[in-house]
Amino acid sequence: MADPSVTAPIGGLPPGAAEISVPDPCLLVIFGASGDLTRRKLVPALFGLHREKLLPAGFSVLGVSRTPHTDDSFRALLAEGAREELGSGFDAASWDAFVPRLFYHPGDLLDRAGYPALRDRVRSVCALRGIPGNLLFYLAIAPKHYGSAVLGIGAAGLSAEEEAVPGFRRIVIEKPFGDDLASAKRLSAEVSSVFREEQVFRIDHYLGKETVQNLLVFRFGNGIFEPLWNRNYIDHVQITAAEQIGVGSRGDYYDGAGAVRDMLQNHLLQLLALVAMEPPISLSADDVRDEKLKLLRSVESIPADRVGEACVRGQYAAGTIRGEAVPAYRQEKNIPPGSLAETYVAARFTIDNWRWGGVPFYLRSGKRLAGRSSEIAIRFRPAPYRLFEDTACGQMESNLLVLNIQPDEGIYLQIGAKFPGPSVCVQPVDFRFSYEQSFGAKSKPAYGRLLLDAMLGDPALFPREDFVRVSWALLDPFLTRWRENPGRDLYFYPAGSWGPREADTLLTREGRRWRTP
Repeated sequence: MADPSVTAPIGGLPPGAAEISVPDPCLLVIFGASGDLTRRKLVPALFGLHREKLLPAGFSVLGVSRTPHTDDSFRALLAEGAREELGSGFDAASWDAFVPRLFYHPGDLLDRAGYPALRDRVRSVCALRGIPGNLLFYLAIAPKHYGSAVLGIGAAGLSAEEEAVPGFRRIVIEKPFGDDLASAKRLSAEVSSVFREEQVFRIDHYLGKETVQNLLVFRFGNGIFEPLWNRNYIDHVQITAAEQIGVGSRGDYYDGAGAVRDMLQNHLLQLLALVAMEPPISLSADDVRDEKLKLLRSVESIPADRVGEACVRGQYAAGTIRGEAVPAYRQEKNIPPGSLAETYVAARFTIDNWRWGGVPFYLRSGKRLAGRSSEIAIRFRPAPYRLFEDTACGQMESNLLVLNIQPDEGIYLQIGAKFPGPSVCVQPVDFRFSYEQSFGAKSKPAYGRLLLDAMLGDPALFPREDFVRVSWALLDPFLTRWRENPGRDLYFYPAGSWGPREADTLLTREGRRWRTP
């Protein structure tokens, strides 16, 4: 365990604020180290922690993949990726101090015979860097290979916590964890045969974003909102994760996953749970995760014969983004010409409990949409209109609370106010809070926060196995329907739009409409 007395200040914290613990030295072993995730996200995030002095002196990275790199060529690849990702924020002098932490081992994770050599390299790097046996494995690989990697780690004895060599063994697994309920159960069985549940960190980078973390503070640290946070005052909730980019270089993975597995099963259901959960008795990992699980278990299952009414899928056709023509999904690299994978999903859920009974939650996510925005929009019930029916009001808007997750992290509240002038005319006005404006800096990358938590052994922001299992169970009726008929409920939309028109009917048939971020 990390020494709680060893701390590092966070820049800009007010006097008396909490400090962040620095973890004990450990070796981070990244499988799939030559891929985009390592180059563009993981290593730049670790470099940021290094610059903030949040990494212990001995902390090191051992990259593993089939690409025949040396330590030097691997370091050059990562330097190029960090420069691209950080732009003007890249500091060459700091990078030179960071580089000695980086090592590489060529190896095929599917070849069980190669794991003893990996074990020897792990031990040599730990000895060289003075690491006391602490190992953190990261699976930055295709989900279909998770089981092989975990079993290989176990067979080589790399997961065993030995009394003679003190230290922790943990593993970070990227989403999606399985591709349906049955495969998630199989993967859980493979993982649990090697690692205990407390050693497993299923990472969802959305949970590391500042606004997502702030949901607990916003909801339970401000007394003015709790009385309103229920079916008596809230009309409906919209959760949106919109992207302008296409699948890029992730075609092989994405075509086997689609938007339901890539976004709905993890990111969006996690946000739903955080928005709607009951107050936990403490902010400990288990108390928070227990309440999230209770909430997800309260989400009403969709009967098989009503799945088509509750969910719409889409796939982008050719269109225009920011004035530039972009190809259809089926024309992207590594995508089969007749692919039926969805790049858009919109779904309606309800929660069967006393707080939320009758309040619809609309979740949507898509690629090649008109804008990039992730947000939670809470629409309150409208005020009685009769008081203003003889004025120049026009159509009054009900109050709206929006929590922006990206790109501009913050919160705004929309209320009605009288427009200046002799007549009574109500206009919507916004109260805005911006993290950058209020605290002087943009929030840190989510991966850095989550990697630090994994090193410290803090699982609060990582989904537990039971939550993953319940989320797949909720989506199984959808997946079964589409497995039987892959093209069902799939509609095409032009790139640069807000998705297929058929998704509008999820709301319009109830007298509502999607909000444009």
